[in-house]
Amino acid sequence: LNLLKIEDRNAKQTDEATVISIASWKRRKFNQHLMDRLFDELDLDQGCEKVARIYEPYSDYGAIAA
Repeated sequence: LNLLKIEDRNAKQTDEATVISIASWKRRKFNQHLMDRLFDELDLDQGCEKVARIYEPYSDYGAIAA
């Protein structure tokens, strides 16, 4: 939980304590893992502009907006 709090603060670029949603972070991590596996299976370079453009929006798919 403490590591999650640090990652959340870094993502929000703040040092203030904020409310976090563990379910949303779990969803983001699952989405990122799934995309990483999918891109690897399809042999897509994650540095590719098309892949990079969709990575962040789809990472947050299904998560509560912060």
